[in-house]
Amino acid sequence: MSLNIREATKKDSALILQFVKALASYEKAEHEVVATEASIADSIFGADSNTYALICERNGLPIGFAVYFFNYSTWQGRRGLYLEDLFVTPSERGCGAGKALLQYLARLAVENNCGRFEWSVLDWNEPAIKFYESLGAKAKEEWIGYQLAGDALVKLAAGD
Repeated sequence: MSLNIREATKKDSALILQFVKALASYEKAEHEVVATEASIADSIFGADSNTYALICERNGLPIGFAVYFFNYSTWQGRRGLYLEDLFVTPSERGCGAGKALLQYLARLAVENNCGRFEWSVLDWNEPAIKFYESLGAKAKEEWIGYQLAGDALVKLAAGD
């Protein structure tokens, strides 16, 4: 078994969208995906993008991906690395691809003097939670994530 993690390129936009849709299906949210190949190409690989993607290959075939960006902690006074998405094809889970992707990102965080490396996981995703905890990750217990999207975002932006 040969695993290879590589930086994604614009040519990977269709593949990334395929992985995004597979992840959304796993999370029972495929109806929420509005991304297109063009929007992936622009938002990840455009000139002003601060978003990055990795492709994990096994024996030369793509089996997973990760999308990440750098954020900032005012409390630490340094940047952090935020993992937006990580997905490994179900038939390939257990081969070490998820751990390899996380190790790659952890090295990036250390190399970039990040104070932390963080991500979110759905509360029902027990296999992922157990996997993350086996690596030493800890759940944030005092914080609740919020988001504004769609009409609520537009309404707030308009001052309504």
